[in-house]
Amino acid sequence: MQTDWTLNETAARRDNYYAASQRKFIPFKDPMVFKKGSMQYLWDVEGRKYTDLLGMNVCISVGHSHPKVVAAAMEQAQELTHCTTMFYHPVPAHFAEELAATMPNPTGDIEWVVHFTNSGSEAVDLAMTMARSYTGNLDLLALRSAYHGPTAAAQSITGISGWRHPGMPGNVAFVPEPHQYRGIFGENAGAQPYLDEIERTIHTATSGKVAGIFIESVQGYGGVVEMPKGYMTGAAERVRAKGGLLIADEVQAGFGRTGDHMWGFEADGVIPDIVVMAKGIGNGFPLGAVVARKHIAAPMSEKFMFHTYGANPTSCAAGRAVLQVIKEDNVRENARDVGAALLERLHALKDKYQVIGDVRGRGLMLAIEMVKDRKTKEPDPATTAAVFEATRESGIILSKSGAYQSCLRLVPPMCLSMDDVNQVHDGLDRAFGSL
Repeated sequence: MQTDWTLNETAARRDNYYAASQRKFIPFKDPMVFKKGSMQYLWDVEGRKYTDLLGMNVCISVGHSHPKVVAAAMEQAQELTHCTTMFYHPVPAHFAEELAATMPNPTGDIEWVVHFTNSGSEAVDLAMTMARSYTGNLDLLALRSAYHGPTAAAQSITGISGWRHPGMPGNVAFVPEPHQYRGIFGENAGAQPYLDEIERTIHTATSGKVAGIFIESVQGYGGVVEMPKGYMTGAAERVRAKGGLLIADEVQAGFGRTGDHMWGFEADGVIPDIVVMAKGIGNGFPLGAVVARKHIAAPMSEKFMFHTYGANPTSCAAGRAVLQVIKEDNVRENARDVGAALLERLHALKDKYQVIGDVRGRGLMLAIEMVKDRKTKEPDPATTAAVFEATRESGIILSKSGAYQSCLRLVPPMCLSMDDVNQVHDGLDRAFGSL
């Protein structure tokens, strides 16, 4: 099959044949066409090299075209590309076992089970259904600046208006996010006032019984907002007291990205009832999963439920290789150390440029937030967009995020090296200096 790699021809096809909603998502004023990727780097059709700080929307966890992941997927695809879940296949079975083994189990009495899906959004939908089926309750809680996916159900628990379309399902109440920079209770307010808001919301905006609460341990599209110490633990206590479950959305923060742990929620010492994961699970291969306590998943067996490509052996072979690479290549430890060094350089940029209101994050999940005034903290999406465009000239790819698109999100493949840190800093410095 012939492929036209020229930028103009590719852009023309996309403009003519992609739906308007897809074209709108193109972030840059001028289109980009990538042809090759290797670990943390990308090359466009003109041969220019870029450092990928986006990880193709956090999907590339251990590196573009990682040889071990590619080899595992190729080997499986050549033997049997797909096998429906009507039959058994050893690859997804082994992967489920290995994935369950990454879950916390301090007393050894928690039984984890896995349901594979096609994507993170479908995993979120399934977790919603699972929580409601198990508890018998309808009402769910979510955070105001949360993003959980584009499907109708996932949008219903997404709190950012720019990601929501008309006609979303109901039975969802939103609680204020415990943002330690621009939260409603001011800077560094901790978890307690936001936990009080969960109790108020349950009392005033639900039936008094809930199915659960969805929490990203570090909000991704919300602007890389880390949950403060004690928040997830306290939320679990309050929701469980009202008959609900803690559902941890680890689609972006999971698989070692935060550096200190395999899963972001582990930083708070809490054990969720259900964990949703995707993106980095397959290092670019389409895959998602819901990992749940066995007794909570059990009621789902009463009705038919499966996802066509969820347990696809090729994608699951890639997923098994990802887990192997994370362990053997010390990927999580690298994310911790390189992320800390990069965060330090981002703080230096904040000291230099008044337009930067905050820098934050953990591991290789970082953000720079732009404001028009540091006292008022008025978001500055225009400057964010200008810096975003200017970074291309320095060979850097990143993304905008946050409820007001005023944050630059840095979520590179976790193989980003110490040698890359200076180049990233210098490129960002030039971008800010060009304003």
